[in-house]
Amino acid sequence: MNKISGKIDTNILVGVLVALAVVVGIVSVVKLDVVGNKGSGLSGEFKYDIAKLAHIDPNLILYEEFARPIGTGFATARGIAVDAKGSIYVAGDGSVRAFAPSGSLLDEINLGETPGCLAVAADGTIFVGLRDHVEVYDAQGQPLTSWRSLGPDAILTSIAVSQNDVFVADAGNRLVVRYDRAGNIVTRIGKKDPERNVPGFVIPSAYFDLAVSGDGLLRAVNPGNLRVDAYTFEGDFEFSWGQRSVEVEGFCGCCNPVNIAVLPGGGFVTCEKGLVRVKIYDSQGEFQGVVAGPAQLVRDGDVRVCDLPEECQAGGFDVAVDSAGRVYVLDTIKNVVRVFTRMKGR
Repeated sequence: MNKISGKIDTNILVGVLVALAVVVGIVSVVKLDVVGNKGSGLSGEFKYDIAKLAHIDPNLILYEEFARPIGTGFATARGIAVDAKGSIYVAGDGSVRAFAPSGSLLDEINLGETPGCLAVAADGTIFVGLRDHVEVYDAQGQPLTSWRSLGPDAILTSIAVSQNDVFVADAGNRLVVRYDRAGNIVTRIGKKDPERNVPGFVIPSAYFDLAVSGDGLLRAVNPGNLRVDAYTFEGDFEFSWGQRSVEVEGFCGCCNPVNIAVLPGGGFVTCEKGLVRVKIYDSQGEFQGVVAGPAQLVRDGDVRVCDLPEECQAGGFDVAVDSAGRVYVLDTIKNVVRVFTRMKGR
């Protein structure tokens, strides 16, 4: 009898434990915040203090706005370039528009589809990146040629021009394509290759920018790694600069910087999305100061640190520099061009 009773007691105990487990599971599911309405559950010390991050020491701000913003008239502005004469080119919607420094419209090239990027060579030739190929126009905006498609996965996001070469950033294939000026592919740059010490590009979203520097090297933003990479024209990786940090000297979020331009003295201008900042680095990548921060560029509601690319699809400002060192910021939220000049004594 005692043995039979023991078995019954054990079975009852097991049954009770199983029932409790089921109840706990049900309660857990009911309380589960599947849409994130209740927040991360982390204490305040683990959350970004956005107001603190957005504030920039005034002593670090080296530039001031030069004139009233130039309205582009676009609903969605995508890219900016400045030619040797100081004319400002903006790609957006289905065209490229050229503006005088005063802001008056000089010309417009109708494309028939949405451009992603553009560049203007020293001789005035205009290179426009559509989704999968490049179209070329003369200095008067007349079509010259259309280059072959880079395939269905291509997403062209930047063009940089040197004397004999045209470099195109393909965010879809995570490569830089080097062309000659006739549109023939010379080589592809950036495919991960440990044997050649090529780290590859981490491109979480359609932000992948290029610039050709006076030192003869190609600079490419590597936003997923929060840095800028330097390559030879032949595709050899040389070095990189940039550090992961929420402080103003570094780059934060999921993927920054998003765009870059070269200053006449060899330094660089960078743009960040999320926590929108435009900053200056010297030719070696050392932080020098700030062109403009969130207080100058966006409303408080647009300021955030993006942990995932889809959190900050908007706000990827583009940037260009003229021969006098003026910095032209394409505000892709307001679709205007902001012009900044260096303050005297800074």
